[in-house]
Amino acid sequence: MTTSRLDSWLDSASGAAQRWPKLVLVLLCLLLYLPGFFSIPATDRDESRFAQATRQMVETGDYVHIRVGDEERNKKPVGIHWAQAVGVHLMEATGLGDRRDIWAYRLPSLLGAILAVLATFHFGRTLVGRRSAMLGAAMLAGCMVLMVEAHIAKTDAALLATVTASMGLFGTAYLRPGAFAARQAAAFWVILGIGVLLKGPIAPMFPLLTGITLAIADRRAPWLAALRWRWGIPLLLAMVLPWMVAIGIATEGRFFSQAIGGDMLGKVGSGDEKHWGPPGFYILTFLIAAFPAGYLVLLGLHRAWTQRQQLPTRFLIAWVVPNWLVFEAVATKLPHYTLPAYPALMLLGAIWALDPLRGEPRPWLRWLARLAVAGVAIGLAIAAVAVPWAATGHLEAAPFLALPAALLLIWLCWREIGRGNWARSAVMAVVAAIPLYFTVMQLTFPRIDALWIGPRLERLLAERAPGLPPERFGITGHAEPSTLFAIGGDVRFLRRGEDAAIFLAAEEGRVAAVGERAIGDFQREAARLGLRLEEIGLVDGLNYTRGRHVTLRLFRIARA
Repeated sequence: MTTSRLDSWLDSASGAAQRWPKLVLVLLCLLLYLPGFFSIPATDRDESRFAQATRQMVETGDYVHIRVGDEERNKKPVGIHWAQAVGVHLMEATGLGDRRDIWAYRLPSLLGAILAVLATFHFGRTLVGRRSAMLGAAMLAGCMVLMVEAHIAKTDAALLATVTASMGLFGTAYLRPGAFAARQAAAFWVILGIGVLLKGPIAPMFPLLTGITLAIADRRAPWLAALRWRWGIPLLLAMVLPWMVAIGIATEGRFFSQAIGGDMLGKVGSGDEKHWGPPGFYILTFLIAAFPAGYLVLLGLHRAWTQRQQLPTRFLIAWVVPNWLVFEAVATKLPHYTLPAYPALMLLGAIWALDPLRGEPRPWLRWLARLAVAGVAIGLAIAAVAVPWAATGHLEAAPFLALPAALLLIWLCWREIGRGNWARSAVMAVVAAIPLYFTVMQLTFPRIDALWIGPRLERLLAERAPGLPPERFGITGHAEPSTLFAIGGDVRFLRRGEDAAIFLAAEEGRVAAVGERAIGDFQREAARLGLRLEEIGLVDGLNYTRGRHVTLRLFRIARA
């Protein structure tokens, strides 16, 4: 395609986006998020824990308790499990999938990511105008952190949808409190209630801190009455209290002591689950998480601050700053924690890019934008080649396609930056991210068999011990939740090699997978018990959560 034909195609695509913006955004999201959605197996650890807990709800009919295997999981509220269960029941009712398919549990994440993008556009029109809202929504759609979250069966993409919609309604009340209708206020509180059921206090934290910031800055808060808080708060409580009372009774208060005292305060005070990060972590990693178009945010920050007296800009800054500072202060840091601030950041970047009176950025900022795009794109391409090699010890052909995909993205984006077409450069970066994401998420990641130990164990058992109930399978040396999801929630995790031998001896027809480190103790205990062992297979791979190679040998008692 020649340069002139490319420009002509871009003009046509821009016209289509202006005529059917929501349809174009949905199609863009599907192109970005569907590669790998169906083919990537259940990942460790959070996704498999969430999905297995939902699967046990579906299988037992108990939609109050949250359990993974025999253990209570008293960390997050129940909302995401209900949403995933609806997806599973819907897929089974239509015959499109069943409870063994991890993608059925990912549907709320996919839907949440798409709804967040649509909400950014819908409410962004009121805040920043139609064109800036469209650009900001497209930038959000392409963010690498959101693309990843759309592929994971957990809370964060769905939470983003609730925060974006509730903050969009809050922004409408802030700009036009007199015209804010009761039904809009009701929607605000209902959406907040859904957010609380998804992730507890995180959803209301955003409007709360934003509201405090605006009230201090403006020295008044007419929007508070517009939100109808006197009946809005009781409406929110009516949504969340029934389950909270039920889970409190069912667990005798353990849910709240563990969710608040263990999970939430553990993240605040110390780096929970080895995810500690220093203050400033989110700023330093933003251009990676917000790839490929996040550089517009960096370029637009100065304009946003100088225009902070304008109400839409003031609201967006208040959306970002206090909440961002909270996450920077919390010891536990993961890239997706600040995701609910991204819609506001993308809109601020879009305002700058489409402002005809903007000043051009300084040369060093221009080069920083170019290097950010190029660095992350090339880094993804290198990772696509290096990760399979590190996991398996040999190179595959498909991952090398990430390199030309990355170079295409860099060329298209840099081309428009050189022309000063900042808005078009972001659009080109997002569109060109589609083949890059496809190469990584569809052609590379799902095909690294060494990473998917649980599914390989399930296939081996189906071949060598067909019909084996999950409770008759024990494993030592690899206690990852993806194994539960692949084989069944009744799988027995065993601590030592001796335990594996005792497990086999306790009942006829059992199978045990024994890690290489425990094999000596296992064989000694089996000899002491007088067991005649039969090895029926071997699975080796990479436990990526621990960063070490795993070899599992499967045994059963030999038939006489």
